[in-house]
Amino acid sequence: MEKLVITAAICGAEVTKKHNPAVPYTVEECVREARSAYNAGAAMIHLHVREDDGTPTQSKARFKAIMDAIREACPGIIIMPSTGGACGMTDDERLQPTELNPEIATLDCGTLNFGGDDIFVNTENSIKNFARKMQARHIKPEIECFDKSHIEQALRIIKSEGTITPPFQFNIGFGVNGGIGASILNFGYMRSALPEGAVYTATGIGRHEFPIAMLSILDGGHVRVGFEDNVYLSKGVLAPSNGALVEKVVRMAREFGREIASPDEARKIMSIN
Repeated sequence: MEKLVITAAICGAEVTKKHNPAVPYTVEECVREARSAYNAGAAMIHLHVREDDGTPTQSKARFKAIMDAIREACPGIIIMPSTGGACGMTDDERLQPTELNPEIATLDCGTLNFGGDDIFVNTENSIKNFARKMQARHIKPEIECFDKSHIEQALRIIKSEGTITPPFQFNIGFGVNGGIGASILNFGYMRSALPEGAVYTATGIGRHEFPIAMLSILDGGHVRVGFEDNVYLSKGVLAPSNGALVEKVVRMAREFGREIASPDEARKIMSIN
């Protein structure tokens, strides 16, 4: 089985220091958390950014400051900025980090009811627009899917538009509010819907983070962990860092004979040019 690529989603847009005091907001805090994940074995950082008070932002300048600082602290690491941003942001706001020409960025392929009145909106036209902008800048999209219908939406766009080209990189998520639940049955259901030859990362939210990681490790997929998705190392025990979450996945992987991919190995596995 090929080496395991671990992505660390270090802060997200919704989780706060009230959930875990180690959640990073400032440039220095983001560097600290990225370094902890990198040193533990993460090849890629999935990056949202915040203002110093924790307010989510898609500011190009803020992304640049944090990305530059992480690259200096973590030589060779892959940084995948989010184009998801936060609920209520416009497409133009969300696309700002693509102007920095990262190697890879997220491409969300469906709308979700996040709870209460919060709706994470991704219309078909928005998805097409994001894909075109990424293609024009030679940015590899990681296709974010939190329901089987999102995979089907992505496949329709792949077939009709030609803006997302193989080899494909998917992230399949489980347990997101408004998305597919986290279970062995649903894991197999989502996994079976992916196109032949696609590489995939699996993400579990909250208490589902490590069970979903285990399924992906055993199936030959890859794993995302981090404070964006889960702030606990085990039941009732707050993770002291993103690195601690990565370390747990590394231990799990090695128990089943999977070695951990370096950033350069991850680039080959995920066909990031």
